[in-house]
Amino acid sequence: MIQNEMNVTASVEDALALTLAALRDAKARMRPVFGQERIATSAGRFLETLLGNEPRKTGWMRAEAAGDPGPWRQQALLGRAHWDADALRDVVRDHVVDHFGDPDAVLVIDETGFLKKGAASCGVSRQYTGSAGKITNCQIGVFATYVSPKGHAFLDRALYLPKSWTDTPERLAAAHVPDDIRFATKPSLATAMIQRALAAEVPFAWVAGDSVYGVGDLEMALRRAGKGFVLGVNANHWFHSWRPDVMWVGEAREIIKTLPEDAWIRCSAGHGTKGERWYDWLYCPMADLQVSEYSDTLSGTWTRGLLVRRNPADGDLRYFTTWCPHGTPLETLVQVEGTRWRIEEGFETAKNEFGLDHNETRSWHGWHRHVTLVMLAYAMMAAVRSQANALALKKRPMSARRNSSGGRSRKSDASP
Repeated sequence: MIQNEMNVTASVEDALALTLAALRDAKARMRPVFGQERIATSAGRFLETLLGNEPRKTGWMRAEAAGDPGPWRQQALLGRAHWDADALRDVVRDHVVDHFGDPDAVLVIDETGFLKKGAASCGVSRQYTGSAGKITNCQIGVFATYVSPKGHAFLDRALYLPKSWTDTPERLAAAHVPDDIRFATKPSLATAMIQRALAAEVPFAWVAGDSVYGVGDLEMALRRAGKGFVLGVNANHWFHSWRPDVMWVGEAREIIKTLPEDAWIRCSAGHGTKGERWYDWLYCPMADLQVSEYSDTLSGTWTRGLLVRRNPADGDLRYFTTWCPHGTPLETLVQVEGTRWRIEEGFETAKNEFGLDHNETRSWHGWHRHVTLVMLAYAMMAAVRSQANALALKKRPMSARRNSSGGRSRKSDASP
């Protein structure tokens, strides 16, 4: 049975029919990426094994599931075969937009770690990853997830290369890193993803991210593009207001101390696995600015502000810099910030169900190929879940649909 976030369950028959149709569609979409039929066939089998029940999506297990005598065909697909992982990334992007596209969607930027042994895997280094909660030997991938009311899935990805790699040409050559790749910070990688989404005319209105991405070029790129954002910043991030009625100047943690307790508003950041995610929120609009200062093609008044989230349970504080059309309500900013947990959910599902972190290749191309195939599998099943939800709702009795939307059935109106 397929069960979605709204607790609507599709039948086994419906789920199977939707999955098979989605698999055919995914194979057809990605077929032009591969020049030779045998490579396209291998990619199709690879995709099928990612959807299997094997707990580890290693080369040998994928080969066994595909009926191959060994992992050589799988290894060739990820390493020796000639095909462009970025072309497949664009296929994934179009798939996501076709199924989940919405003008008010949010792009969520975050990173995840891929734990590794040794020093040969492309980009591996001792660095901090939230996946392990510590500094450890790992690769870091930066991802963009597309979140809309229709569903969510990964849209883009990039492997982060520390300076210990980009400053060592022989390591780059051994991992087959393209000659034009240079050191790029994680915010720079995220900015490039946003620029690619803009160039492809992906519909979205907002970008959300944690404090790694909350300052610098990323902010300015979004202002120039006319996209709102809710981006994490540190407690000591400096804010100053240009309002005639109030003057706020200083670190975020100091500004909020000047405000009364009744300025905080209890609001849900969205429905999570354990119900509504309630927090206390404080919003300080800092300045109303003309977006034409940043763009030659846009006009109107936008507001730069400080948003603060407080956990009612332990008082933990999180700070965000915001940019939004003038008059945007607090609830909208809260909902945008609340989408960030979707990418965390995506990382967990992609690793546990689709083998996102089971890549055994060491090369630049191997990482991007494996990860992008996993992204396609994830997008495919996200679309299946959305379709299953719509189908199950359609098939439910009218009385049940009224109850689920807050209405009452005839039976509930009758006397006992």
